[in-house]
Parts: sequence; structure tokens; C-alpha cells
Amino acid sequence: MSSAVTSQPGQEKSGFNGTGAAPPLGCPPGLEYLAQMDEVYLNQKVDLLEILKNTALEVPNRYSIENSSGQRAYFAQEESECCNRICCGPNRGFQMHITMNDGRQEVIRCEREFKCCAGCCWCANGDHCGWEMTVEAPPGNLIGYIKQNGSKWKMNLTLYDANRQKLYDIWSKCCPIFCICCIDDINFYVHDAKSGNKLSPRIYKKWAGWVRECCTRADLLVCEFPGMDVKEKALFVCACFMIDVMVFEPQKKNNN
Repeated sequence: MSSAVTSQPGQEKSGFNGTGAAPPLGCPPGLEYLAQMDEVYLNQKVDLLEILKNTALEVPNRYSIENSSGQRAYFAQEESECCNRICCGPNRGFQMHITMNDGRQEVIRCEREFKCCAGCCWCANGDHCGWEMTVEAPPGNLIGYIKQNGSKWKMNLTLYDANRQKLYDIWSKCCPIFCICCIDDINFYVHDAKSGNKLSPRIYKKWAGWVRECCTRADLLVCEFPGMDVKEKALFVCACFMIDVMVFEPQKKNNN
């Protein structure tokens, strides 16, 4: 992939200039470029300290949010307590700060609070047993929630707007086992929350090659959301963080 650009692709220093179109009405500040994107690549950064130590040491996750050409549009940095990461692993509470390329303006903030007994799909319908993430864009302006639902086998997340109206359901595939031998895309399908119909948007994990899959905990997730509202796109980006921590981080830790 090409190196990161110093300003958002399609955005000049004088202001948003993308394809010549005006930013959509109600677009949160800083998300004008996201509004034009039909897919984003969440490229988790490889941490050399975790590779060299290969122990229980956990460092905060970092992601480069890129377009299909590999140009970085945004950067995401996890904020969490060190003891929480080491002792609780993927069950930790955390905040994810998504900033512009220069790192000076935070455009999205999502937070998943720590819950002592959360995570099990069988009892996730309870308020204290299912993960929930709040999403703000910009920080202080609530745009929605992401909540884990109970299920017999598959992982299921529901995306809500700021008024807690259901928007979309995200379902994993039937097989709950994901390992380094899964070289095909691992898909998470999107359904309309009201009708239950399967939609064209999807989230999937791309196989990153033997070296990266075997020797690191870094993942490459892709989120496709053609034609969606920019706030809904922000919710899907944050859902990728939720999926990575819930599904792939435990498996990578076991593999290593």
C-alpha cells in the first residue's frame, strides 16, 4: 500500500473539495471524506513489542483507516488501562479515538465500558451480559449505539441510531472458529433490522498472509457500505473495532 497522505484524499487545505460535491446535509465535521467512501480498510498496525515479547503484554490497538487505494484517511488509537488490557484481554473496556490524518482533530469517539460477565452469546440480551458501545461524532454528539444480542451460536450485533431505533443487524458466519488457516474472507453479513432482509453492505476480515497471520496479532478488516448515510458509516466503522476485539483478538492471542 502507498504511504499515508498528509491531508485527506480529495481534500485541499482550503477546505473540502473532494469530487466537487458539497458535503451532505448534517454531516459531522471531519467526516466529509467518509461520506464519499463506499468502503474503508481498517489496517491494524503491527506492534513490534508484542512480537518480540510474545507474552501476555498487551499494547493499545492502532488502526490506519484507508481508502481502496491504500491512502490513509483517518487514524484510530485505543485508550485503555494497562492492567485492564493484561488481566481482562478482549473483555476490557476501552475508548477508540478516530482522528484526522494530522492527529489534531478527533472526529469520532466510541466507547465500550467494562462489564464483568459480558461476552457470552447465550445471555447477551441482558443489560449486564451483552457488550454495548456508544458512538459520538464529533465527541460529545451522540449518533448511535452498537449492542451485542443473544443468540444460540452466531455472533450478532445491532446498530441503533441516537434515539435507540434499530437500524441494522450484523451476523457472523455459522462456524465460530477462526484461525490462521482460514485464508478466505471471513464475512459478517448485514441485515435490515426491521425486515430482516440481507443487504449489500458487509464487513469482512481479509487474510493478510502467512507471516502476518502467524507472527502478529494485527488484522485487516474491510467495511463495505455503498449509499449509506455518513452517520451510519461511522457506526459501521466502530462496529469493526467491536468485531475485532470480540472475535479475532481472542483467537490471535490463543494462536500466539
